[in-house]
Amino acid sequence: MALGAATAMADEPGALRLSQIGFEAGGPKRAILVSEAEAPLAWRLVDSEGAVLAEGETLPFGADESSGQSVHQIDFSGAVETGHGYRLIINGQESRSFAVSGFPWRDLARDSLNLFHQNRAGVAIEKRHVERPDLARPAAHENEVLTCFSGEDTAGNHWAGCDHQLDVTGGWYDAGDHGKYVVNSGITVWTLLDAYTRFGAAYGDGALPIPEAGNGVNDLLDEIRWNLDFMLAMQIPDGVSMDMPSGELTRGEPLAFTPTDVSGMAHHKTHNEVWTPLPYAPHTDDVPRYLYPPSTAATLNLAAAAALGARAWADVDAEYAQRALDAAIRAYDAALANPGIYTPGTFDGGGGYGDDDVSDEFYWAAAELYAATGQERYLDDLRASPHFLGAPGVAGSPTGSIAWPSVGALGTITLATVETGLTEDERETARANLVVAADHYLEVRDSEGYAIPFGPGDYVWGSTSNLLNRAVIIALAHEITGEARYREAVVDAMDYILGRNALDQSYVTGYGARPMRNPHHRFWAHAADPAFPEPPAGILSGGPNNQNMSDPIAQEMRGTCAPQACWADHIDSYAMNEVAINWNAPLFWVAGWLDAE
Repeated sequence: MALGAATAMADEPGALRLSQIGFEAGGPKRAILVSEAEAPLAWRLVDSEGAVLAEGETLPFGADESSGQSVHQIDFSGAVETGHGYRLIINGQESRSFAVSGFPWRDLARDSLNLFHQNRAGVAIEKRHVERPDLARPAAHENEVLTCFSGEDTAGNHWAGCDHQLDVTGGWYDAGDHGKYVVNSGITVWTLLDAYTRFGAAYGDGALPIPEAGNGVNDLLDEIRWNLDFMLAMQIPDGVSMDMPSGELTRGEPLAFTPTDVSGMAHHKTHNEVWTPLPYAPHTDDVPRYLYPPSTAATLNLAAAAALGARAWADVDAEYAQRALDAAIRAYDAALANPGIYTPGTFDGGGGYGDDDVSDEFYWAAAELYAATGQERYLDDLRASPHFLGAPGVAGSPTGSIAWPSVGALGTITLATVETGLTEDERETARANLVVAADHYLEVRDSEGYAIPFGPGDYVWGSTSNLLNRAVIIALAHEITGEARYREAVVDAMDYILGRNALDQSYVTGYGARPMRNPHHRFWAHAADPAFPEPPAGILSGGPNNQNMSDPIAQEMRGTCAPQACWADHIDSYAMNEVAINWNAPLFWVAGWLDAE
């Protein structure tokens, strides 16, 4: 059960680290003890009355590079039935009391969707739809009809702008700022729609506190549509030419512009012309906002997300499904016509989301369009792609772990799990490669003191979401093989998110004894100004980051922390404690999947 973010009581880190929301009856139960002892230590599991329920010995792991600690592992999976008040006692150290229940992740799955509804642009967030009155706010960026940025960027390049305007009202604010980004929207919409195909029935009409509840449509689809509509609105009309740079971008060198037919492409993003201060309520924002130039990456994100949307809405709203499919086809063709238009990342006021390798986006979009249409031209493109049927860790495959700039595995997931015209051998190869990727991640888990599928070099910006995206692939390996060890590894990843980590920290607001409280967010900014609200429950921190320590808080920690310990619950730490749509999406997917399983 979630503790409200405003009332959860933090305590000091303990030597015993375990999930701070407890465990699933009949599921795996693992804890970590920070200890320099070299020999196994006796442990006891007691109930609320102090009666011993089970006992055994720890498994010494020793020095753990990721955490910078020496640790022991404790597995008490078969020891406890449903109940409350259980404690582990080891060598004089006692854990906090914890519960065992049938559905420990159910509330988390639902609360994780708070990020999306409460970060909607273009509509009021009403008191009846939030857990606390102070989280309500008036509508922001209503009637957002924008034209293109023109003038000099931060590198001195002169952009000519454009002659068109687009109504891009709506969508989700991406992160701590008020920008809306097609690239980050793509992986987010895909993740939520993929979840809908697996366990979306749990979020039927009226299940979520959103304005659309009662309209006869699944609430999860309603929430996703709010942002997919924005993505569709970012597509450029036919007959539009813009002066665009094309091909490889070299840092520090001026851009060369060429008149380019950009019909059907997607603008990369929309945001303010300068960064807004913190705190800053979106409904008070009067800074000029613009469409920023289209990119091949954004166009392919639109193609992939809209094609999956066409399948999702086919039996719900045929007209909308056709609209999405038409947009996806136009976007894919536009990307083929302009395969090398990249975003230079030289605009003030919003994130860059630059990506100059779009081979994975082409593969992903082709996979979704093939699944939606069955047309041979998409299959031909798929088979010609270096990512065809690839997955992370598969020998010879360039397909990397899932993240916003690395989406090839999403295409393979669709080809492995959706009936298409692939040969049976091809589909089996896709499925086998996902299992190989999962096995690779399990090998990493077994080499780590905290028993998670994440190594010391993996703690980058948004590390928590990267870990959860790995858990998605591991979960699919469970679906493919039926082997329990994969589901257990998904629980390991979630346990890390909820407290079984080097800092004894829950990275989710409102969950656990030591929840994240102070995200880098302009409205959930109580830490900066008491007039602003604390965050709602269910919001995921970006987590430890020892590789891009660019904010002032992180800079002070550089060189002083082990990878898993490079984190601070500080509102000014955008590199370690920002929140984002593409981070909460896999949190929802994994929590919802575990609950459904």
